[in-house]
Amino acid sequence: MASRRHIRWHIPVFLAPAVFIYTAVMIVPLFNTMLLALYSEADQQRVFVGLANYNKLFGDERWAAGFWNALVNNFWFFVIHMLVQNPIGIMLAAIFSSRHLRFGTFYRSAIFIPTILSFVIVGFAWKLILSPIWGIAPSMLDAIGLKSLYSPWLGKEEYALTTLALVSVWQFVGIPMMLIYAALLAIPDEILEAGECEGITGMSAFWKIKLPLVLPSIGIISILTFIGNFNAFDLIYASQGALAGPNFSTDILGTFMYRTFFGFQLQLGDKYLGAAIASAMFAVILIGVCIYLFGIQTRLRRYQF
Repeated sequence: MASRRHIRWHIPVFLAPAVFIYTAVMIVPLFNTMLLALYSEADQQRVFVGLANYNKLFGDERWAAGFWNALVNNFWFFVIHMLVQNPIGIMLAAIFSSRHLRFGTFYRSAIFIPTILSFVIVGFAWKLILSPIWGIAPSMLDAIGLKSLYSPWLGKEEYALTTLALVSVWQFVGIPMMLIYAALLAIPDEILEAGECEGITGMSAFWKIKLPLVLPSIGIISILTFIGNFNAFDLIYASQGALAGPNFSTDILGTFMYRTFFGFQLQLGDKYLGAAIASAMFAVILIGVCIYLFGIQTRLRRYQF
């Protein structure tokens, strides 16, 4: 008689608390939000309206213009991070992984410290720095003879969003730097020594050996950047307010949803339409994650060892 298969009870026991907490604070609110988007209010009573809120969001000219403006701004916010933050993080990681660099720990700490600062502190600090009245940016540019390049960037529609994106890059460039740095340190010395035997050293070793081996980590950083940017809210709100000025030029999905859900100034809050916007945000993030998982990650697996 075959012995009964041993059941590892410790696995569900240790997973249960995490699963319970994640379900309570993530899964249940998510489904409640998606369900709330299917309702509206009439005569102070909740009534089921199906996809009417989505029709209003995408079909009503006033709401559709605000939504697409916020979505386009969100994509630009993400593109700036992908084109500036992640390449700089990779470059810094490559520099700090050098065995001959002195004070590497100090440099890594100095670059990583802004990531632990509050969004509110960062937003107000940079708003003061860039202020044309009492900010230090004009005098700093004047000290190096570039004062003519200064402009009230946060007050101009064409520059405000890009400026805030670069502020966000300054704050969070330490995260991709540390993740890529850890991936570079995990590369076996045998592989690098074999490359040296073939005459592959210096920058050539980085491009031909190190970079292909850390591509899976770069892919994970990219999708984390995508998710984080499409959940962004704090920095825009702290520096430009809920109206995301000037003239909604820095409005992203997070601030658009905030004004719709809670209301602001003369705009009354509509939790049902706000839930529809939140559900649309979730759909955008889900599509981006699926594209990564099924279209990009499978191609990166061949670089793993």
